[in-house]
Amino acid sequence: MLRLEEVLLWIKSAVEECGENITTEQLKDYVWKTLNSGKVFPGFGHGVLHKTDPRYTCQREFALKHLPDYPLFQLVKSPWPNVDAHGVVLLNYYGLTEARYYTVLFGVSRSIGICSQLIWERALGLPLERPKTVTMGWLENHCKKAASS
Repeated sequence: MLRLEEVLLWIKSAVEECGENITTEQLKDYVWKTLNSGKVFPGFGHGVLHKTDPRYTCQREFALKHLPDYPLFQLVKSPWPNVDAHGVVLLNYYGLTEARYYTVLFGVSRSIGICSQLIWERALGLPLERPKTVTMGWLENHCKKAASS
């Protein structure tokens, strides 16, 4: 299961167990229950980004304007969620409730981005990029050489 699916299922599980009007204390208890069971707390925080993701800001502003009372949005307002948490709330609100389709959406959106990049490269007359496939042995030797230089 991928992270978008995990986020939606975790949020829905929290609502199912605690009800739609979850208090801060109930949410805190549910988070600790999740963590103490050895599971992750999906949709909150980010392993790489240490600044607010601009996609998150855009989604939050949209949600505040168009669905401020939606129960799942209420749940991701605090603690500070990442873009995945807001994304699944918006998708769910607008009817895409099947978590398994989120991975497909993610893949399609990435593909569109890559295709547009290729079109611009062709339009600008840039050469084709051909990634080089290397073996683990080559990579180890390359790193050893670089470290000894």
